Amino acid sequence: MTALLEIDLGAIAANWRQLAAMHPGETAAVLKADAYGLGAARLAPVLAKAGCKTFFTAHLDEAVALREILPTARIAALNGLFPHAAADFYEHNITPVLGSLRDIALWHAEAAGLGRPLPCMLHLEMGMNRLGLTARELETLRANPTLLDGVQVDVALTHLVAADAPDDPVNRSQAMAFYEAARQFPGAKKSLANSSGMFLGPFFHTNLARPGAALYGVNPTPAHPNPMRGVVRLTAPILQIHDVAPGETVGYSGVWRAERPSRIATLGVGYADGYHRALTNTAHAYFDDTPIPLVGRVSMDLTTFDVTDVPATPGDTLTLLGPRHGVDALATEAKTNGYEILTSLGRRFKRQYIGA
Repeated sequence: MTALLEIDLGAIAANWRQLAAMHPGETAAVLKADAYGLGAARLAPVLAKAGCKTFFTAHLDEAVALREILPTARIAALNGLFPHAAADFYEHNITPVLGSLRDIALWHAEAAGLGRPLPCMLHLEMGMNRLGLTARELETLRANPTLLDGVQVDVALTHLVAADAPDDPVNRSQAMAFYEAARQFPGAKKSLANSSGMFLGPFFHTNLARPGAALYGVNPTPAHPNPMRGVVRLTAPILQIHDVAPGETVGYSGVWRAERPSRIATLGVGYADGYHRALTNTAHAYFDDTPIPLVGRVSMDLTTFDVTDVPATPGDTLTLLGPRHGVDALATEAKTNGYEILTSLGRRFKRQYIGA
């Protein structure tokens, strides 16, 4: 009896169209981590049909796999170049996002060897301190522009530090610093907003937006109701129901003890499926419209719920993710974010794509 993960392709397409309608420039789609765990091979054609023309991955391997599905789209890999990879970027028509002088030197050498300019995007470091050209490196480029010979900078981009906190002054200061730094590349388009950044207002709207999580139903405005459609529904059948007397415990270490005669349902879902151990004694599922508390320790393959107050029987299903209890709600219970919930969803679930 296998848990069922339904992924609504129609909702994903609708989410992209909604975001594209609110952004005056081009709206891309971020498909890194196998489209946040939902299956890039199935989602990419749906987004392309909806009108998306530019796609981002994290790694080159992800981009090469996507090229097989999207032969004419612009595909960019965010994590930069590494030695001996430039030829693969060129062969598969993948745009590298260059984030260091070393990256630029590798792409420059590839362009020189081919005798033709090669397109790229430049990542400018504006406060995240992960990837990107630092102020010192930008000054080096300014002093020696020949370093960019053969390197065609199509887009300058950066990544917002606190876009999900709209009142944080770092957002505007980072945007202002980015716009000033991007003037160094007058022919390049600008890309600033991620999912949450698209909701910060017109000052953050540029030539190219890069939504990811919002496409997949994660709330890009955490302080407000979610403006996006839910995308996933996870249900699991009840394997067994045990009658538990007051004082008896459930699961490893006995971290939950019955205070009344209880009926405990066991589901074949656990932390091996991405249903995090941190959900122990905190999460809820739904039986029809009734919330059902998770009781006891989440184990590798099994999780237990208190169904005392509902007429559940073995074979009935509980909804672990759905309209009443989405990825953000489960993330709150796990003390993480919706991104981690989505990217953790396991491969043992039966996956069903709907709404195409």
